[in-house]
Amino acid sequence: MEKTLVELFAGVGGFRCGLNHVELKENKTVEKGNWKCLWANQWEPATKSQEAYDCYVKRFGSEDVNNVDIFEVDKHEIPDHTLLVGGFPCQDYSVAQTLSTSKGIEGKKGVLWWAIEETLAIKQPPFVLLENVDRLLLSPAKQRGRDFGMILRSFYENGYDVEWRVINAGEYGLPQKRRRTYIFAYHKSTNYYKKMQEINERDICFEQGIFAKQFPIKDGYEKIVKNDVSGYKDLLEVSDKFKSEFYNTGVMINGGIYSIKTKPDYNLVYPLRNIREQEKVDDKYFLSESQIEKFTYLKGGKRIPRIKPNGQPYTYSEGAMPFPDNLDAPARTMLTSESGISRTTHVIEDFKTKKLRLLTPKECERINGFPDDWTNTGMSDKKRYFMMGNALVVGVIERIGKEIENIIDEEE
Repeated sequence: MEKTLVELFAGVGGFRCGLNHVELKENKTVEKGNWKCLWANQWEPATKSQEAYDCYVKRFGSEDVNNVDIFEVDKHEIPDHTLLVGGFPCQDYSVAQTLSTSKGIEGKKGVLWWAIEETLAIKQPPFVLLENVDRLLLSPAKQRGRDFGMILRSFYENGYDVEWRVINAGEYGLPQKRRRTYIFAYHKSTNYYKKMQEINERDICFEQGIFAKQFPIKDGYEKIVKNDVSGYKDLLEVSDKFKSEFYNTGVMINGGIYSIKTKPDYNLVYPLRNIREQEKVDDKYFLSESQIEKFTYLKGGKRIPRIKPNGQPYTYSEGAMPFPDNLDAPARTMLTSESGISRTTHVIEDFKTKKLRLLTPKECERINGFPDDWTNTGMSDKKRYFMMGNALVVGVIERIGKEIENIIDEEE
């Protein structure tokens, strides 16, 4: 079976970078892996500027990438492929919003799941790898687990079994504490599907599954839930009635859900100090005294009296954060607002001067595992920060990709 790839919601190419072990040499992209990307789609709605698409074209060429609303694409025209990947947009249940105000799969961008579902129905790729925020498993607040249940039901209707894991990259020796849900699906036509049918759910989660081999977990679990999406009449009934807890590790076999709460079993730490630029950094990244004062307040612990809309008083509380950031730990999760004067922005001690400054765009690329200057394609610093706040951790995809290649090699 050929290692061919289609990438939806491609962004600046994180999946492709991870799967193909991409490097930049003299500003030229070198793909060292075995995957042939046949087609990719990247389109940002409600804006004329398409910086992510432009970056993708700059790094991979324009021949096989498409800049059209995915709903306007005739899915029959997408080339047949072995692996479908996508970091489908997650703004509607982002960690930057509270769960109670998120819109989940009904939100404007959450609806883009149905572009993936249509592709599954029409193209039936043997394997699928998707990435989303960890909150996907919980949304919406009023019907916990419904959104993920609908996604699992969609896979079930299209002939797939599914394994998922919420992975905190920083817990597995990567430079950022970024928690994301990774979903691996395999079609009933594959040898792998038949093989996994013979293995019980617990062994898939702890030993035999795709995630267990690269992201080991401690033996035993804290919580477990079993459920089923096969007994519902259709997706509408799932939408109306399905409710379930989902934990960070799980599998769906023939519509039956097995989900457990597990802990990582890994000891290596990638410290933030290892990504710092060691040469002279531009003065624009350094903080003024007034900015340091603002950050000190924002990152400090506080208890502030406030009043609810109904007039009831309450106290808003938040704990203190390390300031500056701890150089001996991985970076915290980067958000699209990185570099703004906010509580979530990283502030580090400069390698040469020991003064406090923001991360540079290059350091943000390193935190996500991209080659240096990957987004240095003419876009502003602000946009480069935004792209990295939206991106995935390339190293996670590299490790999952190794296992997918092994699986495909056995399909022969």
